Amino acid sequence: MTETERLHSEDSVRDEVIALRGVWAGYDGQVALEDVDLSVRRRDFIGIVGPNGGGKTTLFKVLLGLLPPMRGEVEIMGMSVDSGRRHVGYVPQLLDFDRDFPISAWDVVQMGRLGERGLLRRYTDEDREIVADALRRVDMIDQRDRPIGDLSGGQRQRVYVARALATEPEVLLLDEPLAS
Repeated sequence: MTETERLHSEDSVRDEVIALRGVWAGYDGQVALEDVDLSVRRRDFIGIVGPNGGGKTTLFKVLLGLLPPMRGEVEIMGMSVDSGRRHVGYVPQLLDFDRDFPISAWDVVQMGRLGERGLLRRYTDEDREIVADALRRVDMIDQRDRPIGDLSGGQRQRVYVARALATEPEVLLLDEPLAS
């Protein structure tokens, strides 16, 4: 390997934000993912397409550390999933909630800052600016005071995307982002 090839290879490893090597995963002994290898680099934009039950959500659960792999290795930002997942923003496929629960779109997005603040610490001016910016990015700043239960499905989806953006992630995982 030439010096140029070696340096390029090292840069590629540094730019890798997600790495799966030989990953098997599933539920109750049933395999949903079999021998998956995946490398995602900084600035990659990847769509995973497949039928219902094809393992897309299972893959996300493995990446988030919600489902440990049966076999194989998973790294986020060059770290174990437990350490690296703090760099991941996530918008789940479906969110069930009590539509009468009195929480505004702003409050939902602000929850994305809890990882920075912790449960019992007050939000800062910086947190509030990050939340406002996230709502602007999804064109929902004018709906910030509306109860989440009063929003349409598409508007709620945009609020959930804003919540993920408010975490200031290095990696953004969107499960069925065009639903609603």
